[in-house]
Amino acid sequence: MNIDIITVVPDLLNGPFSHSIMKRAQEKGLLSVNVINLREHTIYARAQVDDYPFGGGAGMVIMIEPLVNAVESLKKTKEYDEVIFLTPDGQPFNQKMANTLSLKKNLLLICGHYKGIDHRFRDHFITKEISIGDYVISGGELAAAIITDAIGRLIPGVLNDETSALSDSFQDNLLAPPVYTRPEEFRGWKVPEILMSGNHKLIEEWRITQSLERTKERRPDLLD
Repeated sequence: MNIDIITVVPDLLNGPFSHSIMKRAQEKGLLSVNVINLREHTIYARAQVDDYPFGGGAGMVIMIEPLVNAVESLKKTKEYDEVIFLTPDGQPFNQKMANTLSLKKNLLLICGHYKGIDHRFRDHFITKEISIGDYVISGGELAAAIITDAIGRLIPGVLNDETSALSDSFQDNLLAPPVYTRPEEFRGWKVPEILMSGNHKLIEEWRITQSLERTKERRPDLLD
């Protein structure tokens, strides 16, 4: 799978893909993440990519020309399944969406910055708009890292135990059950006896019950 990310601040994405699961996914050749510096595609002096908004108002807006130049350059060598703009007014990102996107071959993520991007680019080039939550952050880079991680770990072969992702929270609209490891007792706090029983059927039933109870308590909206 290939994920390209267009950003004004490429250095913000150095860390997230250089460690742990995302690093191993790339080393295995299962995932390719390419960060594209938007400033390399501008026609303006001093690598300018933003300007004041028409009509006045606070903030700066990323211009359409650098974005179009970058996207059209990338499209010369590959066809994208989705061109995604990361924006607070996009569709809320969730596990179901991550599952769907993980089945794609080529994705292009556009990171907003400053006050946003020229809306004409959204009208003519964007196929999907995604929000990671009802709040505003400085730019789309952190959102791109989150979405890439959520998608990448679902690619077959990325996780050492592929069944691990299937038991994650939200995969079946339930929160994951509590988990425990050694020691069996610590400061008088004991691991539930059922987990030590060796009876896998009863353990699975316990986990399902715990998931239902935790979801009902913490996220009853998921049960609706």
